[in-house]
Amino acid sequence: MVTQTVSHVLGVSRSLSGRAWQWRGGNMDLGTKPADGDTALDRDIVAQLLMTRGVAEGDVWRHAKPTLREFLPDPAEFQDMELAAERIATAVLSEEKITIYGDYDVDGATSAALLVDLLRMLGTDAEFYIPDRLLEGYGPSGEALVELARAGSSLIVTVDCGAMAYEALGMARDAGVDVIVVDHHKCAAELPPAAALVNPNRLDENDIAACHGHLAAVGVAFLLAIELVRTLRSRGYFKHRSEPDLMSLLDLVALGTVADVAALHGLNRAFVAQGLKVLARRKRIGMSALIDASRLKRAPQASDLGFALGPRINAGGRVGESTLGVRLLTTNDAEEARGIAEQLSVLNEQRRAIEAEVQEAAEVQIAAQHNSSVHVLSGDGWHPGVIGIVAGRIKEKTGKPSIVVAMDGKEGIGKGSGRSISGVDLGAAIIAARDAGFLVAGGGHAMAAGLTVSKDRLGDLTEFLEERLAKDVERARTGQSMKLDLALAPGGLTPELVASLDAAGPFGVGWPAPRVAVGPVRIVKADIVGKDHLRIIASGNDGRSFKGIAFRSAETEMAQTLLHRSAGRAFHLAGRVKLDDWGSRPAAELHLEDAAFAD
Repeated sequence: MVTQTVSHVLGVSRSLSGRAWQWRGGNMDLGTKPADGDTALDRDIVAQLLMTRGVAEGDVWRHAKPTLREFLPDPAEFQDMELAAERIATAVLSEEKITIYGDYDVDGATSAALLVDLLRMLGTDAEFYIPDRLLEGYGPSGEALVELARAGSSLIVTVDCGAMAYEALGMARDAGVDVIVVDHHKCAAELPPAAALVNPNRLDENDIAACHGHLAAVGVAFLLAIELVRTLRSRGYFKHRSEPDLMSLLDLVALGTVADVAALHGLNRAFVAQGLKVLARRKRIGMSALIDASRLKRAPQASDLGFALGPRINAGGRVGESTLGVRLLTTNDAEEARGIAEQLSVLNEQRRAIEAEVQEAAEVQIAAQHNSSVHVLSGDGWHPGVIGIVAGRIKEKTGKPSIVVAMDGKEGIGKGSGRSISGVDLGAAIIAARDAGFLVAGGGHAMAAGLTVSKDRLGDLTEFLEERLAKDVERARTGQSMKLDLALAPGGLTPELVASLDAAGPFGVGWPAPRVAVGPVRIVKADIVGKDHLRIIASGNDGRSFKGIAFRSAETEMAQTLLHRSAGRAFHLAGRVKLDDWGSRPAAELHLEDAAFAD
């Protein structure tokens, strides 16, 4: 294998999308060498992929097949973990009424389902409470916590929310109910008045715990589950009963981690890799129904969690009933599970239609913000359940942090959701804006944030974010390039190559799926399918051809060039290789992301 580094892959210094093609790590130009049947070559590909994602050469073996044994920290390293476990253990032993208070997204639903399921296995029939997105908004409501206390709950555990809920937790404390916060969002130096606050992003965490700040809330909840079982074991709870199977909870951890777009390195990779194995066994009735409703005919992959299963759970909280996700993931009734899963699929279709309308309206405003570093887009009557998705779409389209605000025309108050680009900490900026008085409420983490803003402060917020983040955005966008992992001729695009690349997974944020460059090729056919997807057939000098598709790209320069100016021209194509198994014989196809002239 060639190992020297070259400045540009296949000589592409400026592609049709305006990017230079560069190696993510070392040069992996396979030329016409196939990646099928050559075991040594397959191992080299996997090792190279791991090392270009930050793995030391001597540590490749550990990351190639990530396990909990190799990556799991001692939960007791986290601040308040032992305190939280002791309090929950006491509640279990004394048969107190426990309520799990979750957020309405996938991370919140899976976190709540995990603790409800665990407590059931421990013989405690815990209840759950999921707030209504539109009526109650994000985070614990003081009124709801007090009402739960009045209904008999002496212990409430909030999951995926609560790190900044000073007023609400103060009301709960005054009402005499203990609240444990299990969260992963950014914390301030002053902590809210909770009985315990478990969050790797606490500012007073030690180095071991702090390096797990990328965990989703469901991952933190799983660590709490381990510590709770250990605490109950030390108190003799399992002398006459079996211990719960904690590994059976990893399907929930995998789903919440991927759907919350948590970085898939370290412990999160182990969570997802092992959770996919649990998912494949389909032991959880609700998860099995969800897989069926998603029309998956094979065992779920990491990408399915983010694009098929997760959106359906999210649809309940966004445009439907907020409790549907937790009900589905905790039910033991197969018929109920099928009904909820079908309902979530219908809601997901409704969500897509609403999302398209809001995105179209938001994109109209982009032209007036061409010189802005951060897009702040707002509209009266926009559905607050889809603004996060639209913000993500705008961010991907413009390459800039984007915030979408749904304004209430009568009240003059807007709910906003933002998505950022790598290298720009949007969550910290939103917290700073809140502290400066520009927001009613706000918080989040580096890549995503939520906020509440009055209409008359929207301009001030925009100016504040522009001043604070402009230099960060410029640095992040300067010299943008497409990082590629290997280059090869069309004949190298085989199902065996897909298997070799997948061996370095699971892939996601922080652990990007491999990108390949293929060429030179000529475009045999190009057309638009669906609403705005480009479909091509390309053929190389080796006589081999392959299919490719570029999603949501019909209006891009790349698509227009391949559609109308490809005759007689040779191209290099770049994207991710996927397995097309719809036909009688599986074939590799290219999910096209970029193209460049090769002549």
